[in-house]
Amino acid sequence: MLIVNAPVDDGGHEEHGHPERPARLAAAMAGVADLHLGDDLLVVDARPATRPELIRVHEATYLDELGVFCYEGGGDIDQDTYATYDSWAIAQRAAGAGLAVIDELRDRGDGVGFVAVRPPGHHALRDRAMGFCLLNNVAVAASSLTAIGERVMIVDWDVHHGNGTQAIFWNDPDVLYVSTHQWPLFPGSGGAREIGGLGALGATLNVPLPAGTTGDVVRQAFEELALPTIERFDPTWVLISAGFDAHADDPMADLALSGGDFAWLARSVGACAPGPGRVAVFLEGGYDLRALQHSVSSSLAALMDVDFDAEAPTSGGAGANEVRHAQSERRVAMRMADQDI
Repeated sequence: MLIVNAPVDDGGHEEHGHPERPARLAAAMAGVADLHLGDDLLVVDARPATRPELIRVHEATYLDELGVFCYEGGGDIDQDTYATYDSWAIAQRAAGAGLAVIDELRDRGDGVGFVAVRPPGHHALRDRAMGFCLLNNVAVAASSLTAIGERVMIVDWDVHHGNGTQAIFWNDPDVLYVSTHQWPLFPGSGGAREIGGLGALGATLNVPLPAGTTGDVVRQAFEELALPTIERFDPTWVLISAGFDAHADDPMADLALSGGDFAWLARSVGACAPGPGRVAVFLEGGYDLRALQHSVSSSLAALMDVDFDAEAPTSGGAGANEVRHAQSERRVAMRMADQDI
């Protein structure tokens, strides 16, 4: 069964050509519809995340300032990020959508969750909005699970590094953050030597990849770098920051993945969960609407083991040397950290 939240959308700057636009959510939901799940699709109502749930990952003063900013009419927060009058209420529901989906998964002990919301979340820091993101949706969900003793893995395959998620869980040994992303690229973080704080050394794993990287290299990175770390961490829940802007057709960056590559990633990451009902996918980036729709379908079909005619996986591009370099850099950082303790 696929458990999806009822759509959460704040409209936005579509008329101004902003890439984070309402049509993205329609494309993602069209990707769900393309699977023709019938009774195997359950839509749950999103609810607003409560202040205590948000304060686990965001500063109280930031929440207050964001709420006031929106209620006073909103506007541009930075050159990329905006808010409208409705954005505070919508952001609370977007964060709460993940909690509602996870609650349903926990109650059923089965199924795959898909948190289809905008704005996305993985760039949002404890005290600042950035990169189209207001609240960190996946972090709010992860913190709700660690609060009850779970060990959570977050795999972020968005083309942009999830700096907000990494920073929030930098010193948390109960959250493993794994990211593949293009580098150099916004936001400029995500180097292989970023391995977590003293309280959680090794619980951050970054694989920066060059423009032109294809799926075979991402598969190599997952199998050679991520999987041994994941096996040692032994997660009880798997959350995916599923940005589909690493697709070859996406206008925002220059990786060269296909729907088939996302299907492989989804299947492999999902297999790291200890059992059914422990995987939730959070929509992050993805700005070519056709590629977004197809990639959502491909990923969810792979997680649910249902038939879908995905694009062929890609190979032959750049990045193999960078994966080996990332592995070496991570080892150096771990040795240096051990010496400093």
